[in-house]
Amino acid sequence: MQALRDFIRPQPPADSAAAERLPSAVSGVVPDGLWGRVVGAVDGVLGFGPVVTADLLLTLVLFVVLWAFRRVALSLVRRRGPDDVRRLYQWRKGTNYVVTAVAVVALFRIWIGATGSLGTFLGLLTAGVAIALKDPLTDLAGWAFILSRRPFTTGDRVTIREVTGDVIDQRVFQFTLLEVGTSTGAGQSTGRIVHVPNGWVFSSSVMNHTGAFAYVWNEIAVVVTFESDWRRAKAVLIDVAHECADHLSEDAERTLRRAAREYFIFYSKLTPTVYTSVVGEGVKLTIRYLVSPRRVRGSEQDVWEAVLDRFAQMDDVDLAYPTTRFFRNPREGKPGPAEADREAPGE
Repeated sequence: MQALRDFIRPQPPADSAAAERLPSAVSGVVPDGLWGRVVGAVDGVLGFGPVVTADLLLTLVLFVVLWAFRRVALSLVRRRGPDDVRRLYQWRKGTNYVVTAVAVVALFRIWIGATGSLGTFLGLLTAGVAIALKDPLTDLAGWAFILSRRPFTTGDRVTIREVTGDVIDQRVFQFTLLEVGTSTGAGQSTGRIVHVPNGWVFSSSVMNHTGAFAYVWNEIAVVVTFESDWRRAKAVLIDVAHECADHLSEDAERTLRRAAREYFIFYSKLTPTVYTSVVGEGVKLTIRYLVSPRRVRGSEQDVWEAVLDRFAQMDDVDLAYPTTRFFRNPREGKPGPAEADREAPGE
């Protein structure tokens, strides 16, 4: 028991000069002057002893100073940008981390004592924590990775392990997503909040929809019948795509130039286009254009309404859908089976 007490509170050195250089928690000596009188007065009320009372007062002063520092810092940030919600959030989280770290180190220094004892204590603590708290430590490492490498930040839309959402909070052990995406693939908020462990960034791919390049390529497939004038339909779709998305091309080009400084992103063409292919129902015309990830559903509605209005005015273009077709030779202008037999050579 004596050894344990010596570890928690080391004995003061024999040299009185060295003892005066140590804090009260280590030396066991309360200095004279105003601080000594305050400690003596409080100890007269509490009765814990001068050393413990001094440590309690130092702890109280520490928390008051850190609390005041955080309040002043946030107050200055509010004055400089009262409407900047993102900046205020980042400062709130940053000062919280700083204050917590300073408080932990200072409390160890006050209550544990000298650096050697603190190192021994931390070594024993780390050995046990590493075994019992593997997942939280992984999450802590993930938090450090997110802050240093910044695969995403608050406000980005990300997908991880089939969960898609907007990052609304980042903490030491987890980050929080406001889930988006419905059964129809609309990409709109579901209202559900998902808490994701930070350690997932080491074991899963993180898809950032709004990171360096703030646009995604969206495609809308329009199928017209084989009997339709597909060239005219394609020209209409190109016009609609330019009307709905062409204004994004210039901003996308500027964003792409900024992103290319950090990533090898290269696109030779950023303007909308329409591709042609054939499917079972007819000719498939695919509109491809850039859009903000949060505007996918709205842009699809604008494109489809414009397409339907244009096609309604065209007699030679019809939308295709799965049908069953009966083929009759005479009606198609081809000889029937009997006529084909009579016209066969050698008969």
